[in-house]
Amino acid sequence: MAACPQTKGLSVLEHGWQVRDYFNDLIAHLEHGTVLIYEWRLPEWASPAILIYLSDLERLNTYQLYHDCGKPFCIEFDEQGRQHFPDHAAVSAKVAREHGFSESICTLIEKDMQIHLLKDVGVAAFCDDPDAISLLLTGLAEIHANAAMFGGIESVSFKQKWKQINRRGKKIVNTVINKSG
Repeated sequence: MAACPQTKGLSVLEHGWQVRDYFNDLIAHLEHGTVLIYEWRLPEWASPAILIYLSDLERLNTYQLYHDCGKPFCIEFDEQGRQHFPDHAAVSAKVAREHGFSESICTLIEKDMQIHLLKDVGVAAFCDDPDAISLLLTGLAEIHANAAMFGGIESVSFKQKWKQINRRGKKIVNTVINKSG
């Protein structure tokens, strides 16, 4: 992971550290009102009220660190020399299983891309997962950790990703809260 580039100047392992650090920055802010360390564009639904739906933080941090551990095993380059990681979430879950990670962490790794690919029609089923809020907040941390790669939080690419996760996040949070009564 340390030798595989996520992007120029950033390894897959360093990216895992970033996602974990962004996530913990967000959780500390929501839980204790601490000043955010990193640059964020927080959606309205990211409130302290959703923290009761989070999984164990140690489990989440392990998943976040290793969520892309399979990228070195599925890296491909196109005609322009750009790298791609086809089916990297499934490959990463397989690699994590082979290295003795708990099934609980491997399952989170396997589901990592769901929040980024989720369509409106799939929100209800996504919310049946007890890790729905954990995956949502990790996805929010991921797009912020990746913001520099997109050109910053003011870039068109980041704004598109943020708009997508904000829309889904509103529905996910409302659905999860309404289900719990």
